[in-house]
Order: sequence, then C-alpha cells, then structure tokens
Amino acid sequence: MGLGKKTVDDQNYCGKKVLVRCDFNVPMKDGVITNENRINAALPTIQKLVNDGAKVILCSHLGKPKNGPEAKFSLEPVAARLSEKLGKTVVFANDDEVVGENAKAAVAAMNNGDVVLLQNTRFRKEETKNIDTFSKDLASLADAYVDDAFGSSHRAHCSTAGVTDYIKDTAVGYLMEKEIKYLGNAVNDPERPFTAILGGAKVADKLNVISNLLEKVDTLIIGGGMAYTFIKAQGYEIGVSLCDDSKLDYCKEMMAKAKEKGVKLLLPIDAVTIKEFPNPIDAPVETEVVDITAIPADAEGCDIGPKTRELFAEAVKSSKTVVWNGPMGVFENPTLAAGTLSVAEAMANSGATTVIGGGDSAAAVQQPGRQDDPHLHRRRCFSGVPGRQGAARHRSHPERLITFLFKPTYVRRRSPPHIYFVTTKEYYHYGQAEP
Repeated sequence: MGLGKKTVDDQNYCGKKVLVRCDFNVPMKDGVITNENRINAALPTIQKLVNDGAKVILCSHLGKPKNGPEAKFSLEPVAARLSEKLGKTVVFANDDEVVGENAKAAVAAMNNGDVVLLQNTRFRKEETKNIDTFSKDLASLADAYVDDAFGSSHRAHCSTAGVTDYIKDTAVGYLMEKEIKYLGNAVNDPERPFTAILGGAKVADKLNVISNLLEKVDTLIIGGGMAYTFIKAQGYEIGVSLCDDSKLDYCKEMMAKAKEKGVKLLLPIDAVTIKEFPNPIDAPVETEVVDITAIPADAEGCDIGPKTRELFAEAVKSSKTVVWNGPMGVFENPTLAAGTLSVAEAMANSGATTVIGGGDSAAAVQQPGRQDDPHLHRRRCFSGVPGRQGAARHRSHPERLITFLFKPTYVRRRSPPHIYFVTTKEYYHYGQAEP
C-alpha cells in the first residue's frame, strides 16, 4: 500500500502470536456498550488473523482511568460483544497489570485461531508516558504487531509506539489501511480544483504548511486568528486582534508566492469584532461586524464576517477536494462560532472529497445536529481522537496539523523511523519503510 506500510495481507500469520492494537474506546452506560462502531470496524482485521491461524492478542485503552485500575473502565463488556460477533469465545485476561500472571497464562494456553483480549492498557500508568517497562511487557507476549487503531495511533504511548521498539514484525490492519489510502489519495493525487482552509491562532504553527500548500493547491483560504497577521502585513489596522509581528515579512513572502504560483489566496473581507473578551469563554458577548480594512483600534476580530462566509463557501462549493484545519474564530463561544460552522456547512453540502484535520475543526463538525448529517458521513475527521469529546481533549493543542499531507517528514527518534502523520507533535509508529 502507499506510504511504505506493510499490511496484514502481506503475510500469513499462522502459528504466530500477534498483538493487535485496536480502538475499543467505546461509549458505555452502566456497563452496557451504547455504540459498537469501533468494535465493528476492528472485526475484519481480527477475522483475517483468526482465519490465518494466528494467536490473536487484542489490546486497547478505554476512557481515562485516573487512579489506576477502575472497574467502570474494564474491557470485559467488549470481550463479551466480540465473542458474539466473531462466533467464538474471546478470552478476557482480567489482569490489573495488563501483562500480569492472568494475561501470561491466557496467552500461554492459546491455540492457533484463538483470541485473547487484554485488560485496559491505561490501567498501567506507564502507558500514556510511553515508559519502556510496559512496552517490553506487551512485546513479550507476541511475535508480531498489528496497529489497527486509527483513532489512537497519533499518540506516542506504549501500545501504539513503544512496543514497536521491541517487535520488529509490524504492520497495519484493514481499518488503518483504508483511512491511510483515503487520506493519501485525497491529497497526493487530488481531484481539482484543490482548496485548503487554514484557521487557528498562530501563523508560526503553520509556517511550513503554508509554503508547502502553495505548491499543491489551487486555492488557499486563511481565516481565524492567524489571518490578522496577513491583514496587518497588507498595511491595515487590526486593532487588538491576534498578530505575530515577527511573521509580517513571512506573510508578505507567502502572498507574493501565491501570486507567483497562480494560487488564489483568500483572506477575510469582513470580521466580527468585540471590545471585551468573554469570561467564561462561552458567555454572552456584544459584537460588531466591520470591513476588514476598518477594524477599530480598540476592537478584536474574533470571527469571520458574513461577507467572508459567503466568499469562503463559494470557494468550497467550486472545489473537488478540500482540506480544512483550524477554526475561523473563537468557536467555543456560540456568538463567535458562525464562521467556523459556516465552513463545516459548506463542506457538508459540497460534492468534494473533504478532509477535516485538527481537534477544533472536527469538533465544529460534531456540533449537536451535525454528527447525524448524512453528508458528513462521507467526510473524514482526523483529529486524532474522532468526535466532539476527543476534540475537547486536545483543547491545549488547538493548532494540530496534518503536515504529512503535503510533505512527509521522517524523523529518527528511535528505530524504526517514524513519520509525522496526524499532528505536528505526535506520530504514527508502525512498520514505516525507509524513505
């Protein structure tokens, strides 16, 4: 497959003990699973390995245990549902140490084609810190490793990253393969016109991406707080809006590059301004819509205005491929969310192939009333942890970016080499081939 990945189809696993990282972080109420989508998504890979005659050892996290093992975060209900769906017993290794005596005994007793589910990986505090002791414990159970947890693999945790330092036979499962292919096709060989939308607060977070995008896209839309640095670089008053004065020359260079490359660069033409930032962030706030060239000296632009929404929506409508990262304003406040939501609506209503990256952007698509929109079912949201709750977890890193889309970056943090994939700060760690 693309991007140099091995898949489970590249070999037969008969007789091998295979550790499979799944995403069984399913919603539960009173111990009952309320949505089985993630379990269903893992079944094809599990079934393939069972059919091969592998000894299939499944692992996953569930929730965020704060104080070690907690019964409400046990994966036992998942094992029961997997048994029903696979038509065979999935042994649940109920072991607070995850790789303790119960788990080791369950694995030792496996025959070819058997399936064991380990306890919640986050019952070990080492998991989220990627500490070697737990990585080694996990690796000690298996001969091969398969990553099929698309919604979790951006995290450098023991079960997604550290374990690959000790298991060299690594591959991706069908779910990972499908999403990687979709993402790769969408941006490496896009149907044109190809439009990218960048938002968020800081120009510095997206310097390389802006330059790379101008080599790839037909239209580049810049909104959110980062747009005001571009507006100021054009010589206009921006009041007390967000601005990175150290990047003014860079913005001028990018505007010149867009002109040179024949890329249509769209910036806001009006803004929703406020005089006092809401506290708390979702509190009522008074706003005034002004032309982008007429922002008062004591005002702050906190969302794109109605004329800009129309301009951006028209660009999306005429596109065949659209990639979006970053909100158009302070979308956590309902009064200042219209711009971000208008982009989500435009993408939902377009016939384009659309990729939505970044926690805040995904959260906008997952606003109440939108997650059931049939148009949005065709979209791909790559926030690392899909969905509204997942996006909220990343609030401290609102500017996460899909940098690999435009120029893959290989790093030798440790062997095997890894590729920046979903975000600029965290990676996928599985069977990456040498560039």
